[in-house]
Amino acid sequence: MSDPMRIRAQAQGDKTTVRVLVSHEMESGQRKDAAGKTVPAWFIETITATHNGKTVMSAQWGPAVSKNPYMQFSFKGAKAGEKVIVSWTDNKGDKRTDEAVIS
Repeated sequence: MSDPMRIRAQAQGDKTTVRVLVSHEMESGQRKDAAGKTVPAWFIETITATHNGKTVMSAQWGPAVSKNPYMQFSFKGAKAGEKVIVSWTDNKGDKRTDEAVIS
């Protein structure tokens, strides 16, 4: 897997917008390979974002989410120069964490 995530965070006034592109294959468990065998399910189950130790976004995903998913969310209370941290865990137990400095 290449970079786990590409994160951009931008503050405008009292609102911060975060854009995340996650690098993950996201297999549904319903597709078959060239030999006709079912490809096992492999997908992100939980994804969270924190700012100053406080959760600002949390989601539960499943096998219906597309490969290399993109998400965007906003929250209040951040300032330029602070960090936002995004973490995910998939159904095989893999975990990734990345951070971005708010501009």
